[in-house]
Amino acid sequence: MGTTEGTNLAKTNQPMLRLVTAEAVGEVLRRHAGEVEQLVARTYDAHHRGETVNPDSYFLRFPDSERNRIIALPAAIATPDLQVSGIKWIASYPANLDKGLERASAVIILNDAETGYPFALMEGAQISAMRTAASAVLGADQCSRLDRKAKSIGFVGGGLISRTILNQFCARGWQIDRVCTHDLNPASASALAEHAQKEWDLLARTGRLEDALAAEIVVFATSAVAPYVPAAFAFAPGQTVLNVSLRDLAPQQILAAQNIFDDVDHCLKAKTSPHLAETLSGGRDFVSGSISQLINGSVTLTRDKPVIYSPFGMGILDVALAHFVHGKAMQQGACLEIPNFFGQ
Repeated sequence: MGTTEGTNLAKTNQPMLRLVTAEAVGEVLRRHAGEVEQLVARTYDAHHRGETVNPDSYFLRFPDSERNRIIALPAAIATPDLQVSGIKWIASYPANLDKGLERASAVIILNDAETGYPFALMEGAQISAMRTAASAVLGADQCSRLDRKAKSIGFVGGGLISRTILNQFCARGWQIDRVCTHDLNPASASALAEHAQKEWDLLARTGRLEDALAAEIVVFATSAVAPYVPAAFAFAPGQTVLNVSLRDLAPQQILAAQNIFDDVDHCLKAKTSPHLAETLSGGRDFVSGSISQLINGSVTLTRDKPVIYSPFGMGILDVALAHFVHGKAMQQGACLEIPNFFGQ
């Protein structure tokens, strides 16, 4: 009798791993754009209060390919409402676009805070794109003072990240008069412009880099490994730049602007444009503060300079959003359970 009860107890307590596929992830994300942006803001606030662990990303690079990389982003969150840890493993292979594939592919693993056992394995590229988009649009909300009304938005880079950012702008109720898209691959720029027209009924066209840079809000979402915007170029006072891909701008543009970051120390490394600005200037006087400080009012911005928002892409956002998606997928019965994955 005792042996049977012990066996049943072991089975009851056996950790369960669940899979969440791209279809289930996408369905949750499409339905909850507002909640996702609020979640990103709360996660940044938790980070500001010291309730997260967000180590440096680990880059797996290859000696025969400068452009290809796989990045590991571990993170943990320990707030009164959420205790979870996890890791995103995301590959970026730009040549995938020539094969009809997305540039990035990813998985996210979530671990139980009490036992450490993984409890969810999820398709991560959509979560990664969505947390990036929500962070970018949150930055536009806080930095632009436009009350969600933009005369023009210029997208430099026409891939999945730009498309997701555009979707998030529209889902969050932004009124956009016109969109300009630019990409070294003309087909990508055209596809993004067509998406803006067909999905959101926006006036959109492709253009030169100079055309995109002239927009009221400029979004950089490329796979650039070094700055290419000419050092002599200057953004106008009042422009808002979402420096999502981090390595497009010359350090001169960073030094001439007010600069907001998701995390200052994380952004000022790995030869990002802000890191190059620190190296060039010999200090951090160009740093205005963090997005959390902007939200809580401890940092204010003026209108006499452009504002550049540089989010490094923190693992805590992936973990927080993945946990949110997992919870919604569980409620909808959209998780695939793998019994006995861990054995006894």
